[in-house]
Amino acid sequence: MTPTEPRADRFVRELAELKIPDPATARTTLWLRAGATLMVLGPALAAAAYFVSHGTRDPLVQRDALTLGLAGVAASVVGSALFLRYSLTGFLRFWMARQSFDLAQLTDRLSGKDSGHDPASR
Repeated sequence: MTPTEPRADRFVRELAELKIPDPATARTTLWLRAGATLMVLGPALAAAAYFVSHGTRDPLVQRDALTLGLAGVAASVVGSALFLRYSLTGFLRFWMARQSFDLAQLTDRLSGKDSGHDPASR
C-alpha cells in the first residue's frame, strides 16, 4: 500500500484481490430473469385458470383449470424465491467485501500503519 493511495482506489484494489466473481455473470442474470418471469406468469396463469373454470360447467375442464391455477401459484412462489435469492446475492457479496475492507482499515488504524506513528508511543 502506498501512503498517498486514496481510500476508494485501495478498496477497488482489495476487492479485486478478493477475487469476488462479478455479479453480472450470465448464469446469475439468467436465473434472475427466470425468477422475474415466473413471478409475472404465475398470477397470469392462475387468473386465466380462474376464468376457464368459471366459464364452463364441465367438471373435467374445471379440474384441469384448478390444476393450472395451482401450478400458477406454485410458479409464482418459485419465481419469487429465485428472484429474491439472486437479487440479494449481489448485494450481500458487496456488503461482505465492504465489511472486510472496513475491518482491514480498522486494523490498520489501530496498529498505527495509517497514521504513521506507533500507538504504543503515546
